[in-house]
Amino acid sequence: MKINPYLNFAGNCKEAFEFYQSILGGELNMMTHGQSPMADQFPDWRDKINHVCLSTGEFALMGSDSPPQYFQQPQGFFVSLIHDDAAEGRRIFDALAEGGTIRMPFEKTFWAEGFGILVDKFGTPWMINCGM
Repeated sequence: MKINPYLNFAGNCKEAFEFYQSILGGELNMMTHGQSPMADQFPDWRDKINHVCLSTGEFALMGSDSPPQYFQQPQGFFVSLIHDDAAEGRRIFDALAEGGTIRMPFEKTFWAEGFGILVDKFGTPWMINCGM
């Protein structure tokens, strides 16, 4: 069994996942509503994301655009990224934090060589935990 985060966006899913891929690497597979078999049911959403998956090894981050009447700002969770290398964790943290809000600066803790909490510019909350 695998458990993977699935994020919803208010129409900017494509931009968010291209941003995530530029930082995390991996393979990006994306389908718009216009590319789906249900394209005719969403004439105003043809260019919005029906489903996206960013895969890096065993990690997969998935998402889609949510119609405005169903979108809710993320709360009550974090996408937790664990990395062996604290320097790489710092790079990822700093890149994800650009244009976002740092909730806890990335620094050494009693349990890790580096740990930090942020909300990125798309509203996704992240915890970066390194060198545990």
